[in-house]
Amino acid sequence: MISLTEENYLKAIFHLNDEENLVTINDLSKFLNVKMPSVNSMMKKFAEKKWIVYESYKPLKITDSGMKEAALVVRKHRLTEMFLVEKMNFGWENVHEIAEQLEHLQSEIFFDKMDEILNYPKLDPHGEPIPDKDGCIIAQNLQKLSACKTGDKVTFASVTVSSHDFLNYLNDKNLVLGTSIEILNIEKFDQSMSVRINKKKEILSKMVCEKLLVNK
Repeated sequence: MISLTEENYLKAIFHLNDEENLVTINDLSKFLNVKMPSVNSMMKKFAEKKWIVYESYKPLKITDSGMKEAALVVRKHRLTEMFLVEKMNFGWENVHEIAEQLEHLQSEIFFDKMDEILNYPKLDPHGEPIPDKDGCIIAQNLQKLSACKTGDKVTFASVTVSSHDFLNYLNDKNLVLGTSIEILNIEKFDQSMSVRINKKKEILSKMVCEKLLVNK
């Protein structure tokens, strides 16, 4: 059985690993707010379980089995968020903290039933892919809104941050997944964007545009 602490490390690895499935001890330490010696100690345990390849002073290499275990923790979190929104009518801004608690339940059949009730969703309420039972996720070809150009018409597809305050900000702007966004102008001074959302003009700061993922 995987401990709560191990699951938190696995989830951090899932979010931090790069295209080569590498992550550093320092990045894990900062992400989890845990001291480096503690991270080193845990990674040695992960190496014993064949979840990573551990070598001193080198980035950690995540193995296929390690990536699967990490994805299965994320699967539980994202399925829970989707269940809370779809079946319990929670707002997308209120589900993260609850899912943080429920994701540590050690009952595969519980989350399989949740998946079935939801009709096997591919994405969570924030537009992020839900890993399947084998830890596989669908590929998404998304880009940050900040990378778009004047005149582009895009569709809001996902967020990179799911904090309560940020999602409430999007609620106030009536920015929900699937919303069309037309870029009217990009301010040279601070890269803020003048956009049209639901036939209404809005100004979005660069900081906000960095957190919105879109497709054309």
